[in-house]
Amino acid sequence: MKDYLKETVDAISKIVQFDSSCQKPAPNAPFGQENYDCLCSFLDKAQDMGFETRNYEGYAGEVIYGDAEEEFAVLAHLDVVPASGEWKYPPFGGVIAEDKIWGRGTMDDKGPAVCCLYAMKMLKDEGVKPAKKIKLIVGCNEESGWACIKRYKELAHMPENGFSPDADFPVIVREKGILHVRMHFPFPTEERPFSFLKTHHTANMVPDRCYSVPVGKYDRARMKKYALQRQTPKLTAFGKSAHGSTPELGMNAIEPMLRYYAEENARCAELVHILFEDPYGMKKVERDGEVLTMSPNVICLKRDGVQVTFDIRYPSAMSLKEVKELLAQYGVLYETLSHQAPLRVDPESELVRTLLAVYEDCTGVKAEPIGIGGGTYARALKHGVAFGPEMAGDEPTIHQPNEYISLDRVELLLKMYYEAIKRLCC
Repeated sequence: MKDYLKETVDAISKIVQFDSSCQKPAPNAPFGQENYDCLCSFLDKAQDMGFETRNYEGYAGEVIYGDAEEEFAVLAHLDVVPASGEWKYPPFGGVIAEDKIWGRGTMDDKGPAVCCLYAMKMLKDEGVKPAKKIKLIVGCNEESGWACIKRYKELAHMPENGFSPDADFPVIVREKGILHVRMHFPFPTEERPFSFLKTHHTANMVPDRCYSVPVGKYDRARMKKYALQRQTPKLTAFGKSAHGSTPELGMNAIEPMLRYYAEENARCAELVHILFEDPYGMKKVERDGEVLTMSPNVICLKRDGVQVTFDIRYPSAMSLKEVKELLAQYGVLYETLSHQAPLRVDPESELVRTLLAVYEDCTGVKAEPIGIGGGTYARALKHGVAFGPEMAGDEPTIHQPNEYISLDRVELLLKMYYEAIKRLCC
């Protein structure tokens, strides 16, 4: 195990050094050249281990172990969200320090993807012939649209059963529905207190920066009140990033920016009320203990007004129709950018019970399946769940500055994914 651990740590460090966030498409690289290079590096590593690999036009990759007729999927992703904010170590440095590997993607989801690959290598090196064909599928667009999974299904066969190492332990059997909508708020040019307003984040990430260019004079007292910084001609508001599924863990930088202008502009005051004061009680909606969240994570000034993109996570017992009926209360034009239906899996299924047993055997902790607000590739399967890598009590660093994975967690993931794949497929 020690030799495998060292190799795994080194491999995670190296793959983190690719900035695989979604960038401008390049030839044969639908999500950007560095994203594609990251995929090729992962597949080259697997091929060096003796596995059969496939590259699906840069959208996704696949590592195949075994030749049985029945298939089993392990679904991970290699793309990352942008690395904004202040970092202790370079976000794409893959620095190993303080018994941790630091960098964007170490936990979400490059680290777990590499751990699953090495778990398969451990089984292969033991001479194990799996009873199921194991497909380790790595997507390149999980954070910004899932075009990778759509294309994979067009070019290959998606197994019905499997797990995704891209959430929490012990086992995730419920995932909220995810709806991204862009609302259009009219804002006449003559009434605008700014000529530029924008965030540079993805919809599933609470923004830690918001930028604007005021029309007219700067108000130093109000700038100080809302902790805005001036770099002529631009104003910057600061917050704290967080995953879109847990906006309560972050501080949305759009709010202090709009509040700065709202003190003297009625339309900005109305925007603050709608975006942050929950006038229609959306955030009070609850089903089976799951609460709806609605986070305005992207803002942009356009010719006809202000556009705001919301990340909505709705309880797994709700329907999309119910959510849209609630959105109608806003009375503004909106467009649906993406939607993922909720996930609900039988907690008594063999898949869930096997993974729970693995978790309990490896940690010594008895546990029950849980639900989350995040969305994983598990919902791309007919019968899939999410399994790790986060534990209750972990410092939340996913989608935040200073993301890291501890060396102890890497060792535990190797052990758990080895056992999970062995028990389910061999």
